[in-house]
Formats: sequence, structure tokens, C-alpha cells
Amino acid sequence: MALEKLPIPEKRLLIVWWSYTGGTESLVQAAARGATEAGRQAASAAFGDRLPDSAESQSGLSVMACRCDLVATEALLHADALLFATPECLGSMAGPMKTFFDCNYYPALDRLNARPYATLICAGTDGHGAARQIDRIAAGWRLKSIAKPLIVLTGAQTPEAISAPKQIGPAELARAAELGGLLAAGTLLGVW
Repeated sequence: MALEKLPIPEKRLLIVWWSYTGGTESLVQAAARGATEAGRQAASAAFGDRLPDSAESQSGLSVMACRCDLVATEALLHADALLFATPECLGSMAGPMKTFFDCNYYPALDRLNARPYATLICAGTDGHGAARQIDRIAAGWRLKSIAKPLIVLTGAQTPEAISAPKQIGPAELARAAELGGLLAAGTLLGVW
């Protein structure tokens, strides 16, 4: 008896981000690509020849990267996994990202428990202040951290360097892709 081709269960990875100078946005794009590719590979490994014929590129994982000022609480609540990405500004997360958390904290309280999350920070020389802030909020939401925050340092120290467009190197983009892939594959396979 042949196994029937079954639909792949849909999981959702929501990447909530903000960027001023393009550095964080580049990292988000890399993470989204890594998540999409890892989702395809995980679906192929998990479902093999049971993939529907029409699902050549289907992975069972929807990856949505959305700027934090455009994320509705409903999208947050429907996510199976979360990736938060922000530049560090004056030792903390960017203002629009803080506003996102301010607006969604109580509506999502006790409704995201045990969902996996990861954090991406683009910073001049530190990044740990922003990472700590996000980790504290995630703890309040009872999210499950799946990796240490990925902090990418640009070395920007002068006003001109801080406000200049950022170019992120291939090694750092690869690290972001790996983090997105880890979060995606673990979510799709039910590891988290």
C-alpha cells in the first residue's frame, strides 16, 4: 500500500525588525534566506516522497520579515517562532523596536508561552544592552531562547560613521543565515 501524499503542516516564522542605516536590514534578509532554505531542506528530510506534487518549493514554513512598525498583534500571535532584529542605539534597542514591544507586550502576554525566538543585533562596538532588553521582554512573554543573541559589530564610533549606510560582510551575513536556518529547521521539525 503506497503512502498517500500528505499536505505539509504550515508553520510561521515572523522576523520583526528595524534598521536605520541598512545593516540590520541586510542581516534580516540573510536570516530570511537561511530560514527559507533550511525549511525546504527540513521538509524534504521529514516528508521525503510524501511531499505533494505541487509543493516543489513548499517547505511547510512561511517566513515573513516585517518592519516592527507594521507588525499587527495578530501576526505576532499567529507566529510559531520569532526572530527580533534591531540596531543598538545608545546602548539599547532602537526606539521603533521598543515601541513595538510597548504596544504588543500586554496584548500578547500569556499568549506566546514556550514559542522559540532568537535575536539579531547590529551595533557599533557592543550590542549587549539591546540584547539584554529583548531577552527581558522575551522572558516576560515566556518565550524560549534557541541561541545566544547574534551581535554583529560594525565598529562605527564617529557621528559620520554611525549615520553612514552599513555594509555587512559575507561572514556576518552567513552567521545571520545560519541563525535563521536553525530557527526555521527546529520549528518545522518540532525541536523547539
